[in-house]
Amino acid sequence: SVPLWGSGWTWSWQMLLLLVTSCLEPAAGQLRYSVPEELEHGAFVANIAEDLGLDVSKLSTRRFRIVSRAGTKQHLEVNLENGILFVNEKIDREEVCEAGGACLLHLQLVIESPLALYRVEVEVLDINDNAPSFPWPEYVLEVTESALPGARFPLESAQDPDVGTNSLRTYQLSPNGFFSLEVQTRSDGSKFAELVLERALDREQQRSHRMLLTALDGGLPERSGTAGILVTVLDANDNVPAFDQPSYGVSLPEDAPPGTLVIKLNATDLDEGTNGEIEFSFSGHAPPRVRQLFSVEPRSGQVRLAGPLDYERARLHELYVQAKDRGPSAVAVHCRVLVHLLDVNDNAPEVSLTSVSTPVLEDAPPGTVIAVISVLDRDSGDNGQVSCEIPHNVPFQLQAAFHNYYTLVTTAALDREAVPEYNVSITARDMGSPALLTRKTLTVQVSDINDNAPRFLQPSYSVYVLENNAPGASICSVSALDPDCRQNAYLSYSIAEGHIQGMPVATYVSINSDSGHMYALRSLDYEQIRNFQVQVQAQDAGFPPLSSNVTVNVFVLDQNDNAPVIVSPVPRNGSLATDVVPRSADPGYLVGKVSALDADSGQNSRLSYQILQATDPSLFSVALYTGELRTIRAFLDKDATRQRLVIQVRDNGQPPLSASVSLLLSVVESVPETLSDFNELSLNPELSSSTLTLYLIVSLGSVSFTFLVAIIILMAIKCHKDRHSLHGYGCSLPACCLPTNCLEGAGSGPPGYCYKVCLTPESAKSDFMFLKPYSPSPPRNNEKAAENLPGPGRKPQAVNNTVRAASQVTLSAFPASGASNSIWTPRYGPLYPPHIPPLDYQHNVYIPGTPTMVANKEGPRCLDPEDKNSFSTFGKRKKMATYCDIGDSMIINNDLK
Repeated sequence: SVPLWGSGWTWSWQMLLLLVTSCLEPAAGQLRYSVPEELEHGAFVANIAEDLGLDVSKLSTRRFRIVSRAGTKQHLEVNLENGILFVNEKIDREEVCEAGGACLLHLQLVIESPLALYRVEVEVLDINDNAPSFPWPEYVLEVTESALPGARFPLESAQDPDVGTNSLRTYQLSPNGFFSLEVQTRSDGSKFAELVLERALDREQQRSHRMLLTALDGGLPERSGTAGILVTVLDANDNVPAFDQPSYGVSLPEDAPPGTLVIKLNATDLDEGTNGEIEFSFSGHAPPRVRQLFSVEPRSGQVRLAGPLDYERARLHELYVQAKDRGPSAVAVHCRVLVHLLDVNDNAPEVSLTSVSTPVLEDAPPGTVIAVISVLDRDSGDNGQVSCEIPHNVPFQLQAAFHNYYTLVTTAALDREAVPEYNVSITARDMGSPALLTRKTLTVQVSDINDNAPRFLQPSYSVYVLENNAPGASICSVSALDPDCRQNAYLSYSIAEGHIQGMPVATYVSINSDSGHMYALRSLDYEQIRNFQVQVQAQDAGFPPLSSNVTVNVFVLDQNDNAPVIVSPVPRNGSLATDVVPRSADPGYLVGKVSALDADSGQNSRLSYQILQATDPSLFSVALYTGELRTIRAFLDKDATRQRLVIQVRDNGQPPLSASVSLLLSVVESVPETLSDFNELSLNPELSSSTLTLYLIVSLGSVSFTFLVAIIILMAIKCHKDRHSLHGYGCSLPACCLPTNCLEGAGSGPPGYCYKVCLTPESAKSDFMFLKPYSPSPPRNNEKAAENLPGPGRKPQAVNNTVRAASQVTLSAFPASGASNSIWTPRYGPLYPPHIPPLDYQHNVYIPGTPTMVANKEGPRCLDPEDKNSFSTFGKRKKMATYCDIGDSMIINNDLK
């Protein structure tokens, strides 16, 4: 209930003013109400819940409340049952707001779930509850009778604590025949009265004069205060003191110590003697607070500081000092001293934390409110301007809500795995010089979510397992980490579905779901599978679960479990491999070449050749690494015409494995020629060495001696022509094997080999093969070429692996003098041998009938279709097909015909 005061008309006017101001919509989200002072407890102010659009039934559960600073009175309160803002304690405007102007109560209202802030300003309206009052009940003035009409006598002002229209309005003087009253207005708007002498006094006629001075305010109803004036007529002391100026202004810092000189006043009196001696003092209306803070020295007029100042309590002090001589009928004159206090930065900012929400989920979206922060600095100006900040290395920021109110919100996604807890240092700093600051630390904890998939320690794993391992043997262990915590970090391992050579991967390997140890479920064979991949998955126990995969590359290491396989020469029909050697062969004559394969790899497939048995060990030798069979010396008449050799091929494994082949060589006087013309582009496919031999035998036995002589003459002419062509080259055997016009290519596979093609003088005694013109066609794949290899026991896979090892080939061409043809002879050897073995070392390579890919850096280039090439292997004629250098690869297709 609201008590009534004054008349009924006054109550109605004030209530109307309250309703009009409370209905105004506040700017920037603020509400403003007005309430008269001196209302009793429980008086209605406003229905704040309705004005804010809040549900009244949820005010209690959402903790709707007024936030007050410590040490302040709670003048207003909210009824949570109906949302009404009411008077909690009677408000005295003059007590709450000492200074004039609008008296505002700033309220901060907080409601939670969700968090919201509201700022409410309540203006306390002044009522006319104070009447003007004078410092004394009676003024005593001594006026000399010599005073002239028009003389003015300032009177002490009346004081009215009310403001606005309720403050002091005017003065009135009771009627008399000698004095009148003039009301003056100071620069600050305050009013004071001056007594004006209208006609000369005569002490002999009237020694004193009494009057009544009335001060009136502008309130409704009007209030007044009175004081008596007693004017005593004295004999003439006709000069009064005079100040240098009627008003003085001085500035003083609020931290000035007691005893500091504020100002020295100066006044003069033209009289002499005691009438000219001036004394200074505070006027009678100086409030007690002024007398506590300042003092006036009577003789010197110095105004000094007597107590501590506080800018935050009062920024301006108004001192009224009077000066009066010591003569009879002394008249006091007054001056005003305005002491302006200068603010000193003597108050550090205050920081308060409310509505702190911690811990916060790491997936909280940017803009999530963590806490509400309020700052206050009791200084003013720059000293009271406060900036609030937090470090830049945290994912939070401060957002201004209201004046000196901030909310701490997230600016980015949080990551508990990186930072599980933040100690946010909140710094409030004012703008003073030197600046004062206050720090407060807020601990923000981050709670975990399953946002990290397991991460393996390696991007991939490479495992090396010896073949022929025992089933169930451990082959490796994989490990993953999950930076999450608790259940989100518990990992289990499994093998992803897949197939290895058409079989499920689960039939090859298994994994322990807890430890990550992998086991082989079967014995592995290097010759069947050299490597395979397994996808291992690690999955956590979060919700939803997250997983990641890693590739485990399993490489099967070779063991020496395969013996060499001889692929050339191959016995036919179970008989020994045979060949013929001319008795005229010189030492070093190439009889033939033994070629073998080993399905193993590395040192296990590095082959060496040696002669185990020989009819005459001093007659033949075999190259250790290439398998080339050559004569050591020239044949003698006593040497047997049939030479039997047993050549062993052994690998370099531990223990070494070997294979052997038996050769039967026939020593003949001469080897029949198979070429009808050296410059022919190709041989007659229907003509073979066996057919020619048969024709010769039949002819020798059936024709006459004359016909035999004719054949011998023709053969002599032919031989003479062949020797002339060979000598035209102008080089010996070593010179012809130099890499002249050499075509080289570098591959990207295992250790490279050099493939040389050269023509030797002795090659004229062997069979030749010629390259036929190249016609573009897709190269045959390796499987088809391998199928053409002669003899049983072939392993196409091993042959293909061997062919793939031959990645670098060099072919040397030697043009014949006076001809456009080039003769080519294949030869293999390491291009960049790591251990520098003999140049003719052949590393597990078989050329006839096998396609070879050779890198070439020189661009596409094909051999001239007119070129003729030959290749000799134990007298068996083999026709070499296309040779062409295309792009980055050199392709040689050898088809056994």
